[in-house]
Amino acid sequence: MFEAVEELVAEHADLEKKLADPSVHSDQANARKLNKRYAELTPIVATYRSWKQTGDDVETARELAADDPDFAAEVKDLEQRREELTEKLRLLLVPRDPSDDKDVILEIKAGAGGDESALFAGDLLRMYLRYAERVGWKTEIIDATESELGGYKDVQVAVKTRGQTEPGQGVWARLKYEGGVHRVQRVPATESQGRIHTSAAGVLVTPEAEEVDVEINPNDLRIDVYRSSGPGGQSVNTTDSAVRITHLPTGVVASCQNEKSQLQNKEQALRILRSRLLAMAQEEAEREAADARRSQVRTVDRSEKIRTYNFPENRISDHRVGFKAYNLDQVLDGDLDAVIQACVDADSAAKLAAA
Repeated sequence: MFEAVEELVAEHADLEKKLADPSVHSDQANARKLNKRYAELTPIVATYRSWKQTGDDVETARELAADDPDFAAEVKDLEQRREELTEKLRLLLVPRDPSDDKDVILEIKAGAGGDESALFAGDLLRMYLRYAERVGWKTEIIDATESELGGYKDVQVAVKTRGQTEPGQGVWARLKYEGGVHRVQRVPATESQGRIHTSAAGVLVTPEAEEVDVEINPNDLRIDVYRSSGPGGQSVNTTDSAVRITHLPTGVVASCQNEKSQLQNKEQALRILRSRLLAMAQEEAEREAADARRSQVRTVDRSEKIRTYNFPENRISDHRVGFKAYNLDQVLDGDLDAVIQACVDADSAAKLAAA
């Protein structure tokens, strides 16, 4: 069992030697890459060594127990420890999503349901902002189009970790399961007869690309500027500060109008564009490799729901993994951990079964 780990142990030792060479650090990009891989392998190597040592200890304890029954209890404890390390090592060897360390851009779009859908999109935004606050992430609203009743037709938020994180514990590792159609069942504020309505909002999550992730040829971009729309204010509705960028080879479009200056809006739109192009490139690569990644629903159709928020029953249901709980009020206040963990566990179980 775990014979293939020996190759990872050898790779870990080789990386340790390279990182000890001062000349390697003259190339900062390469040094970061090596450090990242070394950090990924360290827990695997440490657990594997403990697993092997515990196996040797079990054999020794068994030999001693043959002559002295007092060692029988120690054999049992060591065998249990060995089983725990076996399971831990199996989980560590589950293939990792290379984007798990990344920050994300999260987009929420109102869908079927008119004004009620826009209000629900606002509720989802608040839920994610509260969740980010709970886990210590930073958030930044990049662009937003508000509805007349106070919700959002469309809103894009950057979600980032604070400082260094453990390998594979970035924002994407948790929020990637949020992509899809979210359905709400409740009596809308606009309903005078007290009838329960069903509406939906779409959530799209993409890992935020760094400039080194995606190369964009300026000649491939068409940049249009136009007058911002919105409630008014300094520079809004008075100057052509809004920016729309079209990536001509792919047709991908990103726009921003929230900032006061055209330059700021251009930078924000480029952030969104880079992330969308990165997501597109990753999806294309995965299709070619026939790697079935959980796809995010791009159309806001109630029939393609991944999750239902039922207000009359205070119930939240995730239809992908069969998760159900009756604490919807707490979830909407940012207590999302149990919902997301159910998706993480199901994903890990599927990968373990495939491996």
